[in-house]
Amino acid sequence: QVQLVESGGGLVQPGESLRLSCTVSGQNFELYNLGWYREAPGNERELVAIAFTYGTITYADSVKGRFTIIKDNAKKTVDLQMDSLKPEDTAVYYCRANYLIQVYWGQGTQVTVSS
Repeated sequence: QVQLVESGGGLVQPGESLRLSCTVSGQNFELYNLGWYREAPGNERELVAIAFTYGTITYADSVKGRFTIIKDNAKKTVDLQMDSLKPEDTAVYYCRANYLIQVYWGQGTQVTVSS
């Protein structure tokens, strides 16, 4: 059984930084594609960034150049470094792991960007 636990959310001002962390328990961590998604009130859940097992990393256009996804196989974590935050980045952020048809989600962590 795979479990994902996020941490690091909070309230920040526009322009500030925040780092989210997702710890993945279970076996075969290196086989999973690991991503971060977000869901704002009234919006559908959307992809923020994903690190594929074969090395490719993809970012949503809205966060390119500001967010960085960092996968650590030794620690079994996937972090999301968020810089130059904007009010429109406010959302619940979810960690996701998938391998073939197996998909796992974390419980989510709230990020609020407001002055």
